[in-house]
Amino acid sequence: MANEIKEYLDKGAVVLDVRTVEEWNEGHGNGATLITLQTVPARVDEIKAWNKPVIAVCRSGARSEQATQFLKSHGVDAINGGPWQNVAEFTN
Repeated sequence: MANEIKEYLDKGAVVLDVRTVEEWNEGHGNGATLITLQTVPARVDEIKAWNKPVIAVCRSGARSEQATQFLKSHGVDAINGGPWQNVAEFTN
């Protein structure tokens, strides 16, 4: 997974954190964007407008997997980065 995360970051991917605001406030990676999982469907057009690949992250990888599958079904190049710390090690 680390290699895929690095490849996506090298392609200019946006790190999309789908955790709650409370979880985000406890810690997050530099440069990550917070869009809670519940609001991803309403904001999919905004995400698509980034015109960049997306690395979805959360606490364990479960919510980011849901977000990844949803985004892929809407034509976004997205991967599940799993726990946010997996990506933060490359960006902090």
